[in-house]
Amino acid sequence: MRGLLDARHRVVVLDDLSTGDAAALPAEVPLVRASVTDPAAVRWALITHAVTGVVHLAGRKSVAESVARPLAYYRQNVAGTLTLVEAMAEAGVRRIVLSSSAAVYGAQEAETIKEEAVPRPMNPYGATKLASEWVVGDAARAGSLSCVILRYFNVAGAWAGAADRPADARRRTGTGLVPLVVEAVARGESPTVFGHDYPTPDGSCVRDYVHVRDVASAHVAAVEALVGGGGDAVYNVGSGVGYSVGEVLDTIRRSTGINFVELHGGRRPGDPRR
Repeated sequence: MRGLLDARHRVVVLDDLSTGDAAALPAEVPLVRASVTDPAAVRWALITHAVTGVVHLAGRKSVAESVARPLAYYRQNVAGTLTLVEAMAEAGVRRIVLSSSAAVYGAQEAETIKEEAVPRPMNPYGATKLASEWVVGDAARAGSLSCVILRYFNVAGAWAGAADRPADARRRTGTGLVPLVVEAVARGESPTVFGHDYPTPDGSCVRDYVHVRDVASAHVAAVEALVGGGGDAVYNVGSGVGYSVGEVLDTIRRSTGINFVELHGGRRPGDPRR
């Protein structure tokens, strides 16, 4: 959102605020409080605000939760995408940037995953993101949409100025490693590392961490490509470098100056080693 505003695009946000925070929105950005699974609300927002393109970020994104509640993930992620695409067709909106995930790839043998890799999701979260890609991609191939699909890796970091907002306006909803560890350490608790026996250098999972500002820049580039007549493409968004959970924890120790001790838990279902 902030990247689009900086690039002089007008923005309206539709969010049910189940994990979102209205206080994070600049005053000039209208908020439609509704679910992406509500066809009437989505159609109203598109028409009322004269929307010309959509950045679809709405969905649930916890691997562990998706394993425990797969139907909720199909309802929110897949049905939500279908509802949105149908509403866009009815409102005559043809451009969409879809927020997808590297979770669609699952466990791959290659050191670096390219967009041409065959998706093999290992958990319901990844499966629902892939199914959402199918919805958008098939609509594009039928001629009703132009799309850019962004498969991003593990997003981390904060936007400049976020820490200056009042504490009650910084509702913590992070499910990624970095926010969970930082928040645990800030509370004086020990973070839990799930899995210490993977076939990796230190036994913990390896991930590609990409800064949120870079992810925002990728979305702006995708939007501007669609506005310029491009589209119908899939791109990975990552740093291209893998770091283990252990390495991330060591970095947080150095950054905070707190020599915390982590707890060790078992492997989580649906987690690829790398």
